[in-house]
Formats: sequence, C-alpha cells, structure tokens
Amino acid sequence: MTTRRNFLKTMSAGMAGLALSNVPGIASAAPTLMTSRERTDAKKDKVKVAFIGIGNRGEQDFEDFLKTGMVEVTALCDVDLDGKQCQKVLSQYPKVKRFRDFRELFEKASGDFEAVVAAVPDHIHFPIAMMALAHGKHIYLEKPMVRTFHEAELLMQMARRHPELATQVGNQGHSEANYFQFKAWQEAGIIKDVTAVTAHMNNSRRWHNFDPAIKHLPEAETLPQGMDWDTWLGASQWHDYSSKYHQGEWRSWYDFGMGALGDWGAHILDTVHEFLDLGLPYEVTLLNQKAHNDFFFPYSSTILFRFGPRGNMPPVDITWYDGLDNLPPLPAGYGGSEYNANIPSTNQGDTPRAKINPGKIIYSRDLIFKGGSHGSTLSIIPEEKAREMQSRLPEVPKSPSNHQENFLLACMGREKTRSPFEINGVLSQVFCLGVIAQRLNTQLFFDPRTKQFTNNAFANALLAGGLPPRKGWEEYYKI
Repeated sequence: MTTRRNFLKTMSAGMAGLALSNVPGIASAAPTLMTSRERTDAKKDKVKVAFIGIGNRGEQDFEDFLKTGMVEVTALCDVDLDGKQCQKVLSQYPKVKRFRDFRELFEKASGDFEAVVAAVPDHIHFPIAMMALAHGKHIYLEKPMVRTFHEAELLMQMARRHPELATQVGNQGHSEANYFQFKAWQEAGIIKDVTAVTAHMNNSRRWHNFDPAIKHLPEAETLPQGMDWDTWLGASQWHDYSSKYHQGEWRSWYDFGMGALGDWGAHILDTVHEFLDLGLPYEVTLLNQKAHNDFFFPYSSTILFRFGPRGNMPPVDITWYDGLDNLPPLPAGYGGSEYNANIPSTNQGDTPRAKINPGKIIYSRDLIFKGGSHGSTLSIIPEEKAREMQSRLPEVPKSPSNHQENFLLACMGREKTRSPFEINGVLSQVFCLGVIAQRLNTQLFFDPRTKQFTNNAFANALLAGGLPPRKGWEEYYKI
C-alpha cells in the first residue's frame, strides 16, 4: 500500500537523482567553443537547420523560417513521418535526410546542421533542447519552454555553460511591436509603479468536452503505422497510445502539456514579466476552478500570483483567468474587444469565440493599460486619459528583425536573441508553479531563494514532475 509518507520519500529520492552533477552524461558531447567550421559558417548568409516536428505548429514554424531566406534545410525529423500532417513539408524537401527519433538525428547527422528548430509536445521539449546544446547546436524551441520547474532550472544552467550557442523560445511577440513599445514606455516613465495585472485567455479549449468524472487515462488504441510512440513519450512514464494524446491533444493532459496557462501565458505575460523584473512569486493561489480532476486541465481557473518588491518597484499581483465562463472584471473605459489580427488562431477548430480576446490589463498607481497577446501593443484607458498622455508618449523603435530572423542572426553572431533560455526560463517556471496549484487545487507559498514550497510537500514533489524520468532517459537530467 502506498502511504503519503512512502510517496513523499519516493519523490524526494527521485528528485535527488535529477540534481546537477558532474557524472558523465549527455553533456559530455558538448564542445566548449565553436568549431572552425561553425565559425566559418557563422559568416555566411544562411544557417544549416534541422527541423524536429514538421506537422501542425511545426509546419508553421518551417514556413516562417523559409520566408527569411536565411535557412538551408538539411534534415527533417518527426515521430509520425507517415502522418498526413507531415506530408506538405516532406514533399518540399524530398531528398533531405529524414529521421523519426531525434536521438538518431544528432548521432548520425550532427555534422550536417548548425541549428535546430523544435516544435513538438511540451513534455519532449527538455530532452531535445538538452541534446542540442550538448552537441553544440543553436536551438529555437517552441513555447512553453518546458513542462516542469526543474527542467527549466537545468536548461538555464546548461545554456549559461554554452554562451556561444543561441537559444530562442517561440513566443514571437518578443520580437514584435509590444516588446519595443513596453521597453520604450517603461524607459520614458510611462509604465511605472505597476501594482496589478489581469491576464486572460477565455477561448474554448480541447479539453472542454472531456468528462471531469474521469477515473483513468484513455484506453489503448491501435498505433498509426510507422509511428515511433516510444520516442514520442520521451522521459514520461509509459502510456498506451491514444488518439486523445496525438495531434495537439497532448496539451489537455497534465502528463504531457501545460494547459491554457503554459500555451498562452508566454504570449500574454512575456513583456510584463521581463521588463518588470518579476522573477519568481512568493505565493501561488488557485482561487477557483471548474471541473477539477487528476488527469486533464480544468474547464476554467483563476490563479493569483504574488510577486514581492524589486528595487524601487512595488509588489505586483497577477491574476490569471481562463475558461469560457470565467471572464475577468473589466475597468471603466475598457471599451470593446474587437478581433485583433496580431493574435493568431487558437488552432482549436470551429469553437465559440470568447467575448474578449486573449490579453491583459495592467494597473499602475497612475495609469491603466489595455493590451492583447503576442505583438499587440498597449493602449492607455480610458480614452480621455489616452488623449491627455498623447504628447508625452515616446517614439517606439521598429523591430530590426522578426523572431525567426533574430534567432538566425544570433546564430551568425550578428544579434542577440530576445527570448533566450535564461530569460524565458524563469517565466516558464512561473507557469509550472501555476500548473501545480491547478493540480493540487490549493494555496501555495513559495520561497524564491530556496526554490521550494514552504507549506506543501506534495507540491515540492511536483517541481520535478512527480515521477523520475523513464528508464533510459535519466542522462538528459545530468549536466
């Protein structure tokens, strides 16, 4: 019988095994400096890139990178190469090397590419990124950066050990107008003394049709022909194949995804978190949620994140709202919420539109700012106040490069990435803490210095995901 005491002992032992160490592991393959070939290639106008994940979001990333004119495609990798979602990309490059297992890509074709673009399920982000850095490759990694707090900690440390490698997380708004506007407005003293932020994503999600009375994970189904399910699972504990995990459905499950918070938080809260220097919260409280269960994300949830003072900046409370029936309170003068072309489709099919678009409301001591998601710019509300402030607003510089160009130019040594692991990793950790509060349906107190919860041992066990990595995948968790 598994008792609470035995569970916590097991989890503590598992987490201890994930700590940084100097034992031989995956990082032993990493060069300390760029090779002469890489230095030569960095002076060229194109970067040799291997793409991991080429269907759905992977196809979109592939097309965005091709549009830059700065990419030479040298390899394609996907666990489901026979799937219809991969055929468009495969047909464009029928002669490049193909792999189903990313480990074989690095082992057999590492000399063919300088950089990796990975658009895969959240749970497999970490081992791919670790292997890329270990093999001396630049990496563009879709958001959210990782699925667990500890994975973010390890990836940030790994990236700091390899400053010669460019890392970029795929929250593309970090290279668009909102990034440069927020920075300029803060430097001009327009955005200052922020005390509260409301963040919201109230569109329909995949799991809203699931049964919250669920008692077990989905039943096993026949595996699609040619699919490498073992590699798809990665370090996660074994799950039988189900179509309810594939083709984006993985985002619904705690075991594989990060829900609405991890998916959209990276697009809504990225500039707030970076430019307000928020770091990690001291409290994460699940204020309410609907359809709580042990397996998939709630239909709706409200999460309070409390951040302490930083230098001369006051404490900040961020309240996150998701779910169709969980709209945030709106301030006077908010106005309407028209469709914004800067916010991409949620990729959920024909689903009901929310009454307000994904976005944020920023409250400072003197002003209120209304903002959207991704690259959408802020506006001051109400309109009367905006007119009064108009003459004081600074000119906002234009972005010198979009997110993909920024990454490629960084690979060439010409720019620095705007959303590297060292910056985005802490934001990703904030989301990991929020997901833990969702899973446990409770109030949590967190010590940003020790990076431990102070009031809940179960929550500390979940910092590393709850269970050790599956046999054969432990090496990725050693530096």
